Amino acid sequence: MPSPRFHGRVESGGQGCDAPGCREAGEFRAPGRRPHGFDGPGEWRWFCLQHVREFNAGYDWFEGMNAEEIIAAQSPIAGWQTESRVFRPTAGIHDAPRWADYADPLDAISARARGIRERAEGRARDATFDARFSPDETRALEVMGLGSDTDRTKLRRRYSELVRRYHPDRNGGDRRHEAKLTAVVEAYQLLRKSPSLA
Repeated sequence: MPSPRFHGRVESGGQGCDAPGCREAGEFRAPGRRPHGFDGPGEWRWFCLQHVREFNAGYDWFEGMNAEEIIAAQSPIAGWQTESRVFRPTAGIHDAPRWADYADPLDAISARARGIRERAEGRARDATFDARFSPDETRALEVMGLGSDTDRTKLRRRYSELVRRYHPDRNGGDRRHEAKLTAVVEAYQLLRKSPSLA
């Protein structure tokens, strides 16, 4: 005996089918005239099973797009950098780069792998860290994620990268990273004055 359930059926609400002249219950939703976007959720249209099938058969997802937008939407990696619950700024990994900071997912994965490797190497070299740095400077280099081979150019580049990553303006106003941002600024201020940097 076939199941009476269909994927996408909403059994509550009591709305009728939006198809003209149809008196069936509107149990299936379809995109409305105003799409979901920055201004909030869009509108839904409600149809019975027969009319939602007709709607789906004639639906054009690419309507209103130009040729370049259609090609971009059909790309295998289209939308990968969108921040969602899974692809949130750090994806739950401490001090990881943001997905949205990269144009290619392989670059983002490489950056994360490089960060993991550098942290592991950093732990291994803690005992033999260059003696030219004071303990405070050594801690500041660790905050910045830099090694003893750092020069002023690398320091400025890393500082700029970390400020962009942790600043609330780049995180949708999220202030959870303010402590990290403060630590980065303090570390940079200490290191930029260090005579040990070339």
